[in-house]
Amino acid sequence: MSRQDINRSGEMEVFVRAVELGGFSAAAAACRMTPSAVSKLMTRLEARLGTRLINRSTRKLQLTPEGTAFYQRSVTILADIAEAERYASAGEQATGPIRINTSGSFGNHILAPLVPQFMALHRGITLDITQTDRVVDLMEERADVAIRAGPMKSSSLVARKLGSTRNFIVASPDYLARHGEPKSIADLEKHCRVGFSYSRAIQGWPLVSDGQTVNVPVTPGVQVSDGEAMRHMALAGAGMARLAAFTLRQDIAAGRLTVVMEAFNPGDIEDFYAVYIGQGGPLPARVRALLDFLATHAKL
Repeated sequence: MSRQDINRSGEMEVFVRAVELGGFSAAAAACRMTPSAVSKLMTRLEARLGTRLINRSTRKLQLTPEGTAFYQRSVTILADIAEAERYASAGEQATGPIRINTSGSFGNHILAPLVPQFMALHRGITLDITQTDRVVDLMEERADVAIRAGPMKSSSLVARKLGSTRNFIVASPDYLARHGEPKSIADLEKHCRVGFSYSRAIQGWPLVSDGQTVNVPVTPGVQVSDGEAMRHMALAGAGMARLAAFTLRQDIAAGRLTVVMEAFNPGDIEDFYAVYIGQGGPLPARVRALLDFLATHAKL
């Protein structure tokens, strides 16, 4: 018999049961085997180890010194195996940590308000949230879920759509009082526009001109690394910004920001996805719980 054909943990379990229950017949009943099968297994085990583990008599089993040492180590190993299995199967109980990577905008405006409700529903889950607009490698970052916007590139990742949002160009009332409101695409040349400092799929602002959607390049007076920084620049009156509607809702309602150039807005839609590594087998219950919750409660 090759080493790969030997079920060492199975042998250990039968041996431990025989010792703890005091006989082969009791061990056979506990392990759903016949007494003769247990006796043969013990004989093979001793032959393989090259030592006697048990001194047999008609009345009881007596461990040899080698058998005592093997019993103690077997108990420890079987406990370690059981613990490993409990840890792995905890993935079916919606417990444990979830590492989330998201943009600052989605994190602040959508995710953060939902966290208390999610945590109340899943008290065994902990969240580790990183906010960045940079597209991350989930494997490198050891992230369970990333929230991303825009079209998904073909990859080994799985994307679950959370919703869609429109985009608006906004400016603060103070900025418009100082610089005036643009009435045409050409007027944008006279205004400071806040842009992103990193490469994006669409670099400019899509606007409608003569019935056609054109991409108007943005030469920003101010560049920022994320959408929340852009929003704060617009609030401070540093310039105009084009941002997702869900990040602007409260500011527009409160009068802190004003929508401009709406007549030129093409009404383009930006999709948001929860992206995860799903090709390697079933998802842990904790990750499934988060994905289901976001798909139901994330209102963009």
